[in-house]
Amino acid sequence: MTAGAAAMVASLAACNSDSDDDQAAAPETPPAAVTPDSVALSLLGRYESGEFDVSAAEIPAFDPVNRQIFVVNARKGAVDVLDTSDAANPTLTDTLTVESVAQGAVVNSIAYREGFLAVAIEAATKTDPGFVALFDATTLELLGSVPVGAQPDMLTFTPDGKYLLVANEGEPNDDYSVDPVGSISVITLDDQGLAQVSTAGFTTFDAQADALRAAGVRIYGPGASVSQDLEPEYITVSEDSQTAWIALQENNALAKLDIATATITDILPLGFKNYGAAGNGIDASDDDGVVAIRTRPGVFGIYHPDSISSYNVNGQTYIVTANEGDARAWGEDDQAYWDGDATKGFVEEFRVKHLVHASGFDRRLGDDLPPQLRALGTGALLDPAVFAYCGATAVDPGDCRSDEELGRLNITWVDGYKRDANGDPLMYDATGTQNDAGTLLMYDKLYSYGARSFSIWDEDGELVWDSADQFEQYLAGEECRAANDRSIPCKDFFNTGHDEGDSIDSRSDAKGPEPEGVVLGTLGEKTFAFIGLERMGGIMVYDITDPAAPIFVDYYNTRENFLLEPETNLAAAGDLGPEGLVFVSAEDSPNGEALLIVGHEVSGTTTVYQIDQTVD
Repeated sequence: MTAGAAAMVASLAACNSDSDDDQAAAPETPPAAVTPDSVALSLLGRYESGEFDVSAAEIPAFDPVNRQIFVVNARKGAVDVLDTSDAANPTLTDTLTVESVAQGAVVNSIAYREGFLAVAIEAATKTDPGFVALFDATTLELLGSVPVGAQPDMLTFTPDGKYLLVANEGEPNDDYSVDPVGSISVITLDDQGLAQVSTAGFTTFDAQADALRAAGVRIYGPGASVSQDLEPEYITVSEDSQTAWIALQENNALAKLDIATATITDILPLGFKNYGAAGNGIDASDDDGVVAIRTRPGVFGIYHPDSISSYNVNGQTYIVTANEGDARAWGEDDQAYWDGDATKGFVEEFRVKHLVHASGFDRRLGDDLPPQLRALGTGALLDPAVFAYCGATAVDPGDCRSDEELGRLNITWVDGYKRDANGDPLMYDATGTQNDAGTLLMYDKLYSYGARSFSIWDEDGELVWDSADQFEQYLAGEECRAANDRSIPCKDFFNTGHDEGDSIDSRSDAKGPEPEGVVLGTLGEKTFAFIGLERMGGIMVYDITDPAAPIFVDYYNTRENFLLEPETNLAAAGDLGPEGLVFVSAEDSPNGEALLIVGHEVSGTTTVYQIDQTVD
């Protein structure tokens, strides 16, 4: 690293120093920003890559010094650099590649701070250790790189600038023959750049597998230890830079990290959302031709948060999660797996109608029957004590299998069947009687993916607030309007997919609107959450100043045409599949207004929204 670069990195680590000298030299406190009564989004500008459904725009980061957007282009395995001097007309000026760090490597994520761009780099073989690199944001000069864990993904600087944290997801290969451990790399920044890498791992939890499962942490990969099964996804850091929380998406939990010691101190199960409770209704079918949001006893949502963020209220940290949902599906493209070879993969997703068919599992062999499910039994029943409301009896699922009820809903077969005290499945015979000689499973709970909501949790992973069924109810309501001119009734394209035209209801059987990304922004004395809906598209905006009582503020969708097939009409489609979001304060903005920048992975567009503020 050059002397100039080292000095720049030193300034990064020291930029938030609380020394007496720094306090004495600090400028006067600027006037307090005006607090808006309300906000609304408007389209300001858009960069179009022209690439459909290849993740050409995923995770953005904003550089206020050079007025440029960095955005991960997974299609290139690199970072596109967009000039936003004119924020209404972002233009591609450069592409940053990482071949100099590792041949065949690709970029997974990025983070910007004080003139530096940090890049998470996945090795050519994803199960191998990856890298984190630091670049000069102005010159794009590589300042240094360090090895980290397998499949490094989301990364973030701590608020004090002393550390760079990266979530090493450690996903298995397709046949699960290699399954790296998940971990968090804690990289110390000093005047030598990326100075020291400490690894916060999960091996100390390996002996606690049974207790973690009993508490609700989903540990279920075939043959995996706890440390192999946990897959860190996203990181958020406390205001004082002492603690981080990590989303363990597939495991439906948060991990808590002591940053200074690089130690995971706790794993916090998030529990499950009860779709039988009032206000927690869902539309469970993509094939009934109607919007049918209603409560469904016995059905639960697995929060499975993807993006998370946090903020401080009265000295307490609150974690905000976008509850996307995510099923494990490895080896699904290998026919040998579907023909019954369990060594070729692991797929946990299955439709209810196939799970509880009277003819049993073997009718799906060679199609979509996971061999691990077949190893448990020959078929499954629904507990009539729970599912009598849709016609289930001891020997027949009744109308619960119908497309209009629960039949189309995608669930995990891994959880929900009755077990004995040792965790082994209780078996039932064809009369619905519990019988050790029986070969049928009995499901008294059905677990679907995601929660179709965003949630706020306290520091210990206790639920403070959840948006319940507000997303689906609003999208199905009379007030909701979509498209840039807000002219299209959302209900006409309720739960539509992001890669097909005229597909109303097509995602109701899966994860509904599928909230994936969330970012927070402070405007005056208020905090707002911006949540991207991956499938329907658009951004939900909530005032979360009071974490126990958030207020819906706006929904804005810049998908321009819901009828045309986007693959062949990409230029007319608008924005599809919001992935990563970045808030830009008015002080840092090229046009002096607060902005929201969103990468859309399906349309390959990077979009700049203006946050219009109203003060009564």
